[in-house]
Amino acid sequence: MTTVLVVDDEPDLEVLVLQKFRHEVRRGAMAFAFARDGQEALEVLAGLPQVDLVLADINMPRMDGLTLLARLQEADAPPATVIVSAYGDMANIRTAMNRGAFDFVTKPIDFADLEATIAKTLRHVAALREASARRIAAERAHAALARYFSPNLAAELAAETRTLDLGGRRRDVTALFTDVTGFTALVETLPPAALTALVNGYFAGLTDIVFAHGGTVMKIMGDALQVLFGAPEDQPDHAARAVSCALALDAFAEQFRAARRAEGVAFGATRIGLHSGEALVGDFGGGRYFDYTAYGDTINTAARLEAANKGLGTRICASDAVACRVDGFQGRPAGQLHLRGRREPLQAHEPLPQQRFAAAGTAAYLAAYARLAARDPAALPAFAALVGTAADDALAGFHLRRLLDGAQGAAIDLV
Repeated sequence: MTTVLVVDDEPDLEVLVLQKFRHEVRRGAMAFAFARDGQEALEVLAGLPQVDLVLADINMPRMDGLTLLARLQEADAPPATVIVSAYGDMANIRTAMNRGAFDFVTKPIDFADLEATIAKTLRHVAALREASARRIAAERAHAALARYFSPNLAAELAAETRTLDLGGRRRDVTALFTDVTGFTALVETLPPAALTALVNGYFAGLTDIVFAHGGTVMKIMGDALQVLFGAPEDQPDHAARAVSCALALDAFAEQFRAARRAEGVAFGATRIGLHSGEALVGDFGGGRYFDYTAYGDTINTAARLEAANKGLGTRICASDAVACRVDGFQGRPAGQLHLRGRREPLQAHEPLPQQRFAAAGTAAYLAAYARLAARDPAALPAFAALVGTAADDALAGFHLRRLLDGAQGAAIDLV
């Protein structure tokens, strides 16, 4: 229903207006309220939940129409106002228009003109409300989407002109999982306020890095982060983005860990797993809430590669499917992993930052691993020499222990 407030001190105007718009009033399309001056109009407005249009005369006792118009403009969402005045009062009409009046009608009132002016004004009001509703919806959408997507992508997805299908689709993606070692034990030792500040600082750093690389945060579960590249927007370089992101996450996590340890907090290492392939991606919130997530073997394998870091001694473990998608991939092979739920072994790699990849130790490792994969007995002394010069190389130490225990080849059972 449209509500119009008529503000005029002419006693006959109320009867004339109700007579002219009687059909609209009877069918409930319009309702009218009346006031004799600006002061009474403000009192009426205070008691009405919504007024769509104010029709106000200029010359009235106590508070004239121009003063009323100025008072109305102080509101956050002032009603549209149409000024009524005589032809000879054009100076006041111009003042009213400059102060925010939407239109004007002249006296004596031509009711056909009044009806057309009211209809035009109400169309304007409806358009403004629709635009406001779209803006509010976009702001709410942006606030919700910003929890998952980078700020730029969230703004694009929430834009009024944007139409993006978030329904379930199979897409080629790269999934990334992170987890913190020893986090459960840490939870038991910290007071709630300290734990909250710790976790918030950690995830703020992680998500900033993810968003900087164009990743989508799928879930935060305890100390774990699930990230997707290649959805909802197509990213032909999703594997490269994921590897670059993983290296940046690792660098941040190590700095964060060192800083917390300096404060006496035993924050564990962050382990990261990556795998590329097809996944079913979409909003699976059941229509009641937004839950943009992904399902499939690609997601499960990424999670298992994250867990494989524990046995290998690495912090980042990426599948061959990831490495093959990245031009000039910089890393070293970790082994042919037998993972739970997979029949065939999966070649895993440890991505490396450029400086470490270029170091002499990497070339020595690659030579030792080649002997390991060929079941060459010379693999054992090669890894022994490598560990002798780099005792902190956990992956080399892992292979040396395997060889000392009688293992051969690069196949590793992590089931």
